[in-house]
Amino acid sequence: VRAPRCTRSGSCTCRGMASERRLSGYVLFSGNSHIDLATKIASRLDQRLADAVLTNAYDGETYLEINHSVRGKDVFIIQTGAGKSINDYIMELLIMAYACKTSSSNRIVGVIPYLPYSRQSKLRNRGCITAKLLASMMTKAGLSHILTVDLHHKEIQGFFDIPVDNLRATAFIMQYIKENVNAPAMCICVAY
Repeated sequence: VRAPRCTRSGSCTCRGMASERRLSGYVLFSGNSHIDLATKIASRLDQRLADAVLTNAYDGETYLEINHSVRGKDVFIIQTGAGKSINDYIMELLIMAYACKTSSSNRIVGVIPYLPYSRQSKLRNRGCITAKLLASMMTKAGLSHILTVDLHHKEIQGFFDIPVDNLRATAFIMQYIKENVNAPAMCICVAY
């Protein structure tokens, strides 16, 4: 089956509609950290979340059952590091990435709006650089790309041996304030 040709002039070198067809070769998964966010992302992309079941045994071990083929597909795992069970969420992400890696997926992209342990990026008094440890674990588990928002220190991108896209949320926050706050000039934003 040949991909539809671009509707622009005959000398156009873009891939035209072939790239749209290629996008159907991706799969969205969600961990348990923020299922509502993952559902909204999937809805926005006019996709459904792939069927995967994450459960915990009585001893706390995490079990994963993927009920969707990922062979040869690009996989996006949506999992944030915010909440009460940060370490459990990290383990879920690592297990999902490794399962997709061993199932011969094409690329595995971690969509991690809040990257956990990003504040632990400097060596302090006989401690360790936990952000580097997490970067190594994510890469070893099979992630081939990371999408995150507003890293605590942008230098953390250097801890990874894979591409990291550190998106900035400032423009979206400013737009929201202008549209939804009665007196935006009187607004003060505080980050903790």
